[in-house]
Amino acid sequence: MPESNDRTAEAGPPPGPVMATDVVVVGSGPAGASAALLLATLGVDHVMITKYRWTANTPRAHITNQRSMEVFRDLGIEDQVLAEATEHALVGDTVFCTSISGEEIGRIHTWGTRPDREADYRLASPCLTVDIPQTYLEPILVKNAAQRGTQTRFSTEYLSHTQDADGVTVTVLDRLTGRTSSIRAKYLIGADGARSKVADDIGLPFEGAMDIAGSMNITFKADIGRYVAHRPSVLYWVVQPGSNVGGIGAGLVRMVRPWNEWLIVWGYDINEEPPQVDEAAAVEIVRNLLGMPDLDVEITGTSLWGNNEMYATRLHNGRVFCAGDAVHRHPPSNGLGSNTSVQDAYNLVWKLAAVLKGQAGPALLDTYSDERAPVAERIVKRANKSSREFVDIFKALGLLDATTEAGMAAAIEERKANTPEGAAKRAALMKAMDLKNYEFNAHGVELGQFYASSAVHSDGSTRPVPARDPELYHEMSTVPGSHLPHAWVGDSRQKKALMDLAPYDRWTLITGIAGEAWEGAAEKVGQELGVPLATVVIGPGREVNDLYYDWAKLREVEESGVLLVRPDKHIAWRSTSLPDDPEGRLREALTAVLGRG
Repeated sequence: MPESNDRTAEAGPPPGPVMATDVVVVGSGPAGASAALLLATLGVDHVMITKYRWTANTPRAHITNQRSMEVFRDLGIEDQVLAEATEHALVGDTVFCTSISGEEIGRIHTWGTRPDREADYRLASPCLTVDIPQTYLEPILVKNAAQRGTQTRFSTEYLSHTQDADGVTVTVLDRLTGRTSSIRAKYLIGADGARSKVADDIGLPFEGAMDIAGSMNITFKADIGRYVAHRPSVLYWVVQPGSNVGGIGAGLVRMVRPWNEWLIVWGYDINEEPPQVDEAAAVEIVRNLLGMPDLDVEITGTSLWGNNEMYATRLHNGRVFCAGDAVHRHPPSNGLGSNTSVQDAYNLVWKLAAVLKGQAGPALLDTYSDERAPVAERIVKRANKSSREFVDIFKALGLLDATTEAGMAAAIEERKANTPEGAAKRAALMKAMDLKNYEFNAHGVELGQFYASSAVHSDGSTRPVPARDPELYHEMSTVPGSHLPHAWVGDSRQKKALMDLAPYDRWTLITGIAGEAWEGAAEKVGQELGVPLATVVIGPGREVNDLYYDWAKLREVEESGVLLVRPDKHIAWRSTSLPDDPEGRLREALTAVLGRG
């Protein structure tokens, strides 16, 4: 473990009593609450603190993609999430219009709901994308974490920390009593949001900029089902000249609960004074974007926020790790924020548990940055690129050349004309709408995380050249570093996803009948290294059969070969066939991956 250079390292010990634990988690958002639930599931002693009195009070993040749903499935809470979510079938008819009650400019099937893309999504995962606002998801995570052993302290603010060779001392403030105290831990996870004090305290290196654009959220209640239920979606984009600051109106009407709770995202010039929007002004904005001047509206809240384009190039320093928005800060385009946050925790926690339980060397923890920092960079760049690609729609409509509101309205109207100009505008608009697949159907970005680190032991192979656009399409592989492909397996009475055979609390070997010798090798190596390691043999007459023969087509190894699957479902190593010394080969691979060489 490298020596710390964080800026609080020379501070003196804080006053007040000291409690001791293994891990302190700062923040109860998607990253922090997921980390706490994962730690509790693995039996790691920890405490989660948050300066707030409860979980999120605004809907914020909402799109929950397949990879996050897989994490929730692995944690045994998938059904709880689905019970509170808007189902997959209702999320994807994204509409572009002049107002909710006005004319449509076009629609796009999103989040894999177009029939041909839905096949891609269903083949790639046992789970589908759903919509669950942060206000509904966080309580599920926190409740289950607490039930499994998380010590949760609300109204408790992180102030600072010091770290040394043996651990971290965290100074906290009880916001109810004003009293400071300290918590002594082995490790600290900073999941304290886009203005993370933990990330600042450890001096994480960042690239990019904060607050590159301004947005306002307006949450409201209004029953508008008759305007939207026939084209169900979570997003309705309104192109309405003059409806917001900056001239070209591009407001977003987002479904929170179908079809009577909503959120409007309304832009403003961040270089000017922030707008002061009282209830009357908020009602006017809502009515304008909906195109319903007499609508009965209940405003439930307003807030300002900045769009960011910033990512950390290293995610930890010594014994302190950061996750979620603390290390990847970007607009909500592509719906990647909370999903990446959950997946950060999924990558980090099993490694912390392995080190704390003596199963792995401290070097394993360095692979968190190696594996997740490239993901942070990719999603920040993708989200911001998607945000900027809206200009193509404005350009196609001719809005960039118009100088007045009337001129913009006329430019939008011209798309209907039986003229060469109208035809050209329709063709340009079709091309611009098609480009938005990179925001709303970027399946490869959502699922295509590939890890390269010392926690992956290469078999000498390389990733196959993508047959299709790697941003739009996810291509499954078992090359070490890849995520375990999805296939349905089981027996005549029940069907399981392959991922269900490789739970988060152990390492798993997957092989075929011709590779049964791996079972004995796994038992010996697992006992020798003190690592939970189980073998799954897939084939007829065994507990698990290849029901559709899909796994045989996906495994990319012979029946006697094997995949070593990490707790987070990434392939740590594989052998294409049964070697002369399976025990030795397995020992070599697992020892290297665990940093015990």
